[in-house]
Amino acid sequence: VDLVESGGGSVQAGQSLRLSCRASGDVFNVDNMEFYRQAPGKQRELVAKALKRGRAEYLPSVRGRFAIARDDARYTMTLQMNDLKPEDTGLYICRQNLLAGDTLDDADWFDYWGQGTQVTVSS
Repeated sequence: VDLVESGGGSVQAGQSLRLSCRASGDVFNVDNMEFYRQAPGKQRELVAKALKRGRAEYLPSVRGRFAIARDDARYTMTLQMNDLKPEDTGLYICRQNLLAGDTLDDADWFDYWGQGTQVTVSS
């Protein structure tokens, strides 16, 4: 199973970016989908979480500016980031909790991580 991310880049403050994260491989179901970010010299922090049935949770500093969405049928998640600020700079890493295995009978739940995509916001 692989998680592939895309959509990072360098922008000016106030601009927008959209990140995507898609799982591929022998996957049968998905639970939580999350985006983290890692800034230089700081601990990794949870930015947004997409729960089942449309619920979402956000880091307070991004609430109202970021929106996470999920497409369970495609094992895909997106993070729309608007009104970006320099403090949003970091490596954004996705995580999905997936039911995976060679067959459904021997599948189990695992956490998978994307490779990360860099977001740089300049003032």
